[in-house]
Amino acid sequence: MKVHTALGPGLLESAYEACLAYELRKTGFHVTTQVPLAVTYDDVVLDIGYRLDMLVEDEVIIELKAIESIQPVHKAQLLSYLRLRKSRLGLLINFHVEHLRDGISRIVNRL
Repeated sequence: MKVHTALGPGLLESAYEACLAYELRKTGFHVTTQVPLAVTYDDVVLDIGYRLDMLVEDEVIIELKAIESIQPVHKAQLLSYLRLRKSRLGLLINFHVEHLRDGISRIVNRL
């Protein structure tokens, strides 16, 4: 919320990513950004170029957006990332909203 309050909507996703990572690290969380995500198909690991926007504490995937509205495909994208990584929890955060609380979706992979 602090990042959105300070910057407001309308910037590029990369600006929100850098500031959010900074804030999370400042509070003691281990955060990595632009984490490579391989796809395993037919027992072959393929590096296709997918990247997780953020990975917090090696558990929670955060997918950031700066778009007009979240569509079902964006939630499906995060759920696919959760499944590929065998992670349980993800947050989809869209910074292009007036109030950030309206731009946060919690996605759970039921494993």
